[in-house]
Amino acid sequence: MAPQIAAHVDGYLIFDDTVLDKRYSEDIELTRRQYSGNEPKVIRGIGLVNCVYVNPKTGDFWVIDYRIYDPDGDGKTKIDHLLEMLQGVVYSKDLAFKTVLMDTWYASQKVMEAIDKLGKIYYCPLKKNRLVDDTQNQEDYKSVESLSWTPSELESGKVIKIKTFPKFKKVKLFRVIVSTNNPEYVATNDLTQSDTNDVQKVCAIRWKIEELHREIKQLTGIEASRVSQSSDSKKSYCLRFTCMGKA
Repeated sequence: MAPQIAAHVDGYLIFDDTVLDKRYSEDIELTRRQYSGNEPKVIRGIGLVNCVYVNPKTGDFWVIDYRIYDPDGDGKTKIDHLLEMLQGVVYSKDLAFKTVLMDTWYASQKVMEAIDKLGKIYYCPLKKNRLVDDTQNQEDYKSVESLSWTPSELESGKVIKIKTFPKFKKVKLFRVIVSTNNPEYVATNDLTQSDTNDVQKVCAIRWKIEELHREIKQLTGIEASRVSQSSDSKKSYCLRFTCMGKA
C-alpha cells in the first residue's frame, strides 16, 4: 500500500460516511433505510464508511479503506468500522500520519481514546448539545453551544472536560466559524494548539472526503448499479470505489 501513496509524516486520516441512494432498489441486498446527510432525510441506500489519506504538502488524497455499513449482517456500528480501519492503517498498511479528522458522528469517547493511545492528534467537531465543563474544577456541565467565550478564548481556544471522560482527561475546544453565523465547536487533544485560524485550516482539510463522495456519485455511476446479489454487490462496489485513487 505505502509505495502507491505519497505518504508524509504529517499526513491526515479522514473518516466519514456516505449513503449510496438506492431508494428505487428495495430488492438489492445491503440496502437499508438510513439517514442521508445530502438529502437530508432517511432514504433507502447502501452505507459506506470511508477512510481517506491526505498528503498535506501536495493536497492529494487517496481512498485507502472503506467498509459497507451492514449492522444486520455483521452487527458492527460505524464506530466499529472506523476503529478497525484505524488499526489497519497503523498495523497493516503501515502508513505514516499525524492527525485524524472526523465528523461529529464519530466524536465518541471510544474513538478519541483510541487515537490518544496511538499517540496521534485528532480534531473533531462536537454536537452543540454535548455536555462539557470549562470551569476546570467545578464540573459544571453545560451544552457546548451555551458556553460563553472571552475575546482571548475566541482567538486561542479553551480547555474543557467532556462529560463521561476521565476526570484527568482534558481537551481543547475552539469556536470556528464555517459560514455566516454558523459556528462549529472543534475539540482536539493537542493542548498546545492556540490559534483558531490554524484550527480552521485543519478542519478545511476534512472536506477532501466530501469531494470524494461527490466524485464517486457523479463520475462512476455507482448509484445507478442494480446488482442484486450481496457477494457480487460487494465486488462491484469494491471495483468502482478503488478506482477513485489519487485526487
